[in-house]
Amino acid sequence: MSDALTRYRSADEDSARWQEFPFRPGDIVISTRSKSGTTWMQMVCALLVLRTPELPAPLTELSPWLDWLVEPQEVVYARLAAQRHRRFIKTHTPLDGVPGDPRAHYVVVARHPLDMAVSLHHQSVNLDRARLAELTGQPAVPQQSGPRQPVEQALVRWIDADPDPRAELDSLPGVMWHLRGAWARRHRPNVHLVHYDDLRADLPGQMHRLAERLGLQPPGPDLVEAATFDRMRARADLLAPDPAGVLKDRRAFFRSGRSGQGNALLDEETRDRYRARAAALAPPDLLSWLHRGPARPR
Repeated sequence: MSDALTRYRSADEDSARWQEFPFRPGDIVISTRSKSGTTWMQMVCALLVLRTPELPAPLTELSPWLDWLVEPQEVVYARLAAQRHRRFIKTHTPLDGVPGDPRAHYVVVARHPLDMAVSLHHQSVNLDRARLAELTGQPAVPQQSGPRQPVEQALVRWIDADPDPRAELDSLPGVMWHLRGAWARRHRPNVHLVHYDDLRADLPGQMHRLAERLGLQPPGPDLVEAATFDRMRARADLLAPDPAGVLKDRRAFFRSGRSGQGNALLDEETRDRYRARAAALAPPDLLSWLHRGPARPR
């Protein structure tokens, strides 16, 4: 990874907070797009590292979001410095914005972009934007008046939008930007790509695979059970990424996690339009992997 880092900034994130971060050997950086399995992978790493389904602290304390502006940088750095276990750190920054330390591991979870966009649409209703603005010192966003845009219309608008991918990372161009960078680095021994659908189809196999790649002991059945979607939703108060009270309903954060919902909402003409846009934004081998069905359990 290049020493010249791309800087990504939004109202509540700044990747510049990575520039002075003191890495340790074995650090695990979890780099994902929103609603693409971030919290799920944090939980998987917590279980593999700590070896117990009963976490000693909320997941957000064990695995802080380093570039989130809600918490001061020095507070996040201090919490990570105090940890004695192997650290696993959340970021939504693409890999070209995170320092590349050969002693660290970088885990990128990819989800079908249409499914991610549907989850993002539903998640937007669950955010307390006034609270978020208060925490980040940004102007409050006015509440939307009138009926909310149906998810089908929102999905079509998301497919057709063409912002700068570096400015809107959760747009379709932004998703492909993030995944292209990870895909180009996938042959490096410390970069690990994980498909969301594989986690759904074969969680035990995927946890064993990741443990092997990270040099950790394989999980027992109790650890696999603790990482299932239903079990995580039942423990939303401990696991939802909400240390500052930004979510209106923590259980709603774990809404469904289903795959294929985005594609099912579109007619064939719009699916063709999505495929054409995706083909212009990412190489064919990445798209074949991203859009395929889940791997078979081993």
